[in-house]
Amino acid sequence: MIDLRNPDWSGACVKVKDASSLTPYEYGVEYGSPARGLWNIVHTGMLIPESHQIFVCAQGCLRGVVLTAAEMGAMDRFSTVAVCENNVLDGDMESLIIDGVSDILGKLPKLPKAVLIFTSCIHHFIGCDLDYVYAQLRGKFPDVEFSDCYMNPIMRKTRTAPDPKMREQLYSFLKKRPFDKKSVNIIGNNYPTAESGDFVKMLRAGGFDVKDICSCSTWEEYQQMAASCLNVTYHPAAVVAGKTLEQRLGQKHLHIPLSYDYDEIKAGLGKLAEALELELPDLPKLEARAEEELAKTAELLSGIPVAIDYTSTPRPLGLAKLLLTHGFNVVSVYGDTFIAEEQPAFDWLKANAGELDLFATIHPKMGVLPRAIHARPQKLLAIGQKAAYFTNTNYLVNMLEGGGLYGFDGIMRLCGLIRDGFLHEKDTKSIIQVKGWGCCC
Repeated sequence: MIDLRNPDWSGACVKVKDASSLTPYEYGVEYGSPARGLWNIVHTGMLIPESHQIFVCAQGCLRGVVLTAAEMGAMDRFSTVAVCENNVLDGDMESLIIDGVSDILGKLPKLPKAVLIFTSCIHHFIGCDLDYVYAQLRGKFPDVEFSDCYMNPIMRKTRTAPDPKMREQLYSFLKKRPFDKKSVNIIGNNYPTAESGDFVKMLRAGGFDVKDICSCSTWEEYQQMAASCLNVTYHPAAVVAGKTLEQRLGQKHLHIPLSYDYDEIKAGLGKLAEALELELPDLPKLEARAEEELAKTAELLSGIPVAIDYTSTPRPLGLAKLLLTHGFNVVSVYGDTFIAEEQPAFDWLKANAGELDLFATIHPKMGVLPRAIHARPQKLLAIGQKAAYFTNTNYLVNMLEGGGLYGFDGIMRLCGLIRDGFLHEKDTKSIIQVKGWGCCC
């Protein structure tokens, strides 16, 4: 029994000064909070225009993806093939996929340009010959492009995890074509990058056409991404996609990480300027404007507690450091593990903000202990849906995956979101129930 009057947070919470690594928690049985704003493989796959998704797995596993497609109003682009016990015992899994997909495509009012087939863990457990399956389907439907996609929980801790794998497969249909030296892609994001972002403005000023799958509405627009001479990534889960395209299509890949560290931002912009012979913006002026926005925002918040979670940005520790060094009262960060790029921020926090609480979000205790126990009694601002849920606050910055904000401009725009979150209460309960927040499909 858990004593709710004196709760034991061991395993689920640690002071940053006591954290031994970027993976500071126990792992075992996992809890899933009702904060559902992050995209899943269904949402991401729908970014490919004029495509159709087919999930092949057991009916129990299909429930979640079917609900996702229904919630986003995309059932006309979504189908399923149910795997039953007899398919495993009789050894006819290849025939099930071929016949099931063929039946679905035969009943569609119009053949899609591309089909994403999602197989599951059972196919790997039994050694299903997927190469044979795809060869047969391509022979039967020569006008349709097929791509192998995966709904496979066993990939979470081995090989390429499902999220970066799905972002990689987003571009698997691109066909090599002559390069346009004045065209650049932004690769691997679910959300479009703000036009005001530092590097986007640099590209536009240099006369470059900036393409992003988030803004593609037709198959031909999507295919034109293959002509870009450079792929830029800044989300860590997008790096695999960038590297794969460099190998497959010969497009150069440049990773300029999303960061809240001024030196890292400048280094990323410098790399882009060097790669494309671009003129750098007035960086001292941008930095000064970011400093002004941070000072104004910290003064408004006047020391109220701030909680940050990993769903808002892949660099929550870096964001915590930025805010703490500018007068904000950051009290907690929610994240189950932190990427290697967070090590400098982690080390700084250990040395300078040792009392900062690090909370796991999937530890079972997070579902048992009432949220009110670790919510602060006074007003608290949460950056991210999970932080808002666990701290039981309606003062929310509803940002996911960095929100398409980059560089000094991104910091300035984030300050505006923080001020809005502080001044205007949100209906947190309604917001966090929306799966795939912002999905425009």
